[in-house]
Amino acid sequence: MKRILGLTRYAVVVPALASILGALLLMAQGSIEMIAVVIDTFINSASLKETIVEVLTAVDAILLGTVLLVIGYGLFELFIDPDLDVPLWLRVNDLDDLKSKLIGVVVAIIAVVFVGVFVDSNRAADVISYGVGAGALVAGLAIFAFATKKPSGKSNGDK
Repeated sequence: MKRILGLTRYAVVVPALASILGALLLMAQGSIEMIAVVIDTFINSASLKETIVEVLTAVDAILLGTVLLVIGYGLFELFIDPDLDVPLWLRVNDLDDLKSKLIGVVVAIIAVVFVGVFVDSNRAADVISYGVGAGALVAGLAIFAFATKKPSGKSNGDK
């Protein structure tokens, strides 16, 4: 029975690979969109604000792809192979590591979306509401990260 339960961890392979495939798709689409913006800007000489919004939209897709990549690698490392060959900053030793990496990328996405709203003259009236919402979300994520963080290091009684 123990062996069967231990084998169920391999069920994570499907969502891990699906996350990685989704990440690759978003990164490819974001990169294609970025190239299209560059070409369109030179051919049609688009306005600066329009270009900024389009570039930020492409960056947003790439960052969301990064979130999915971190999730896919993290799940694979946690459940299947802890010795996965990934950069040191992407290593995931426990769920707290995965959570902190995800929070960092989500905050970056929030910042990109907010800058896009800030620059887009069509949504200028929304800047305050988006700013307050983004600030509340970032504050909530920070509180969540702090409240659920496991103590690290040695306590006073340990040697």
